[in-house]
Amino acid sequence: MSAPMVTTRFAPSPTGFLHVGNLRAALFNWAIARKAGGTFVLRLDDTDPERSKPEYADAIREDLEWLGLLWDRLERQSDRLDRYAEAADRLRADGRLYEAFETPTELDLKRRKQLNMGRPPVYDRAALDLSDAEKDALRAERPAHWRFKLDRERIEWADGILGDVSIDAASVSDPVLIRGDGQVLYTLASVVDDVEMGITDVVRGSDHVTNTATQIQMIRALGAEPPRFAHHSLLTGPGGEALSKRLGTLALRDLRAAGVEPMAILSLMARLGSADPVELRSTPEEVAEGFDLSRFGAAPTKLDPDDLGPLSARYLQGLPASAVDADLAALGVPEGERERFWAAMRENVETRGDLAAWWRLVTEGASPLVAPEDADFVAEALPMLGDPPYGPETWGEWTAAVKARTGRKGRDLFMPLRHAVTGREKGPDMAALMPLLKVRPGGG
Repeated sequence: MSAPMVTTRFAPSPTGFLHVGNLRAALFNWAIARKAGGTFVLRLDDTDPERSKPEYADAIREDLEWLGLLWDRLERQSDRLDRYAEAADRLRADGRLYEAFETPTELDLKRRKQLNMGRPPVYDRAALDLSDAEKDALRAERPAHWRFKLDRERIEWADGILGDVSIDAASVSDPVLIRGDGQVLYTLASVVDDVEMGITDVVRGSDHVTNTATQIQMIRALGAEPPRFAHHSLLTGPGGEALSKRLGTLALRDLRAAGVEPMAILSLMARLGSADPVELRSTPEEVAEGFDLSRFGAAPTKLDPDDLGPLSARYLQGLPASAVDADLAALGVPEGERERFWAAMRENVETRGDLAAWWRLVTEGASPLVAPEDADFVAEALPMLGDPPYGPETWGEWTAAVKARTGRKGRDLFMPLRHAVTGREKGPDMAALMPLLKVRPGGG
């Protein structure tokens, strides 16, 4: 019997924007599916009607498309409530789902009491001891929630990153699957979906390890075999600090607005926390080909957001003119000049947005940057430059003539002229820049 096709999923809640932290789960699951020729499912965990927003669902899809992490199927949990209700009925019939009536305040008091006694704060299953009459009385005054009854035994699995994991179910509270208001919670919906969608591999953060233990029992209670699980480490800042306070600036849409290239993000995130060095890849498919889950470790993974800028610039500077053609066209660079313009400017841009300033220099000129001690020199040199159009030999001929008249040479000759023409300390090769200029430097 052949093994089932590899099927993975990314299941974000549309309650906010994606950031680099939850991108890891998306990327890892996408890469596993693509490398195996399998199926990648985007599954929106939108069973919470108050917190789930259509604009966040739209943003999730936009961000994944921008990165090139395209899905094969899109599922919405809000469309599958009948499937969760049916699964809940099966678990009730099998004695694995039971009513409980404690309020949040009552549960908090129980947890505090257990902690004060040095015991783990595990739900005491008091609801199982209620008589039918007591249940009827409680139902009349408050809504019940529904808990899954765990078999109190060790739950074990071979984790794709953490290795062999073993959790004593007696140390875990019976999870609430359905709230008092009837809302199906993540644990039940996720399990039912994984079973019915044929999910074979699940990669997610290490903060889900305990969830995985309970879900393995639930999947087996529904008569299925659990998928392969792997739990990646959580991201920290460069000094090991929690990233939570910085995630606002690490939202994917903010990185996009800042001009960070998608391939820089994917290349970094596909290797960060692994035993392999970061390698700049050209396409998402190349990232998938080089992805190896077994190379990742369990230790917290340090992310320095400042690494993204240089990596993004290196990727951008390595692109051919055809890859930035749309950006150049939007600036108004004539088609016949785009390749020359990009060749001259590519080493001097960190983001695509930087191209606009260089195009303004070419078409409108720049305010000369002149040090006081160079003022007389520049005033004498600029009139020696004729009007455009210029050729590739213009810079050499002009500087040679200025040198002959003024006696300046080396940096004292070239740097003031560069600053006067470009209005900048640094910039492209001047011999390549001069033929692009539409206006005479310094006006006139």
